[in-house]
Amino acid sequence: MGRPKRNLLATAAETSSPPPVLDDGHSIALVKKAEGNNLYSVELPSGKEPLLVELPSRFRSQIWIKRGGYVLVDRSAFDDRENKLGGEIVNVVRDEKQWRKQAYWPPEFVRKPTYLDDSEDDESTAGKMPPAEESDSRE
Repeated sequence: MGRPKRNLLATAAETSSPPPVLDDGHSIALVKKAEGNNLYSVELPSGKEPLLVELPSRFRSQIWIKRGGYVLVDRSAFDDRENKLGGEIVNVVRDEKQWRKQAYWPPEFVRKPTYLDDSEDDESTAGKMPPAEESDSRE
């Protein structure tokens, strides 16, 4: 029973801190969509068409990848094979603050402040408490 937990701890330790430098062919990517069968559609900083990448077996059932999260992708992993995959996930960004401090973090992935969309909420009621009832029956 100890082996799966040890694997989980090893995977967690591996993904907890960013590497000092990125290897050739590696880049940070934004997860756009889970495609099923351990395949994910990701967007590179260039913003071109989505790239289909595979989650290797060492991460499967060990770590969750959420839409809108970031992963480190090796785009040269499948250069020698003819298939539709554009790369392999080699690391999962878990401590995003630590990763963002690295010099290689793409400026395209800098978080922009989010504001309420005026079209969703009526501006006159945004941020206000609901109206209190006029009659108080406890008097």
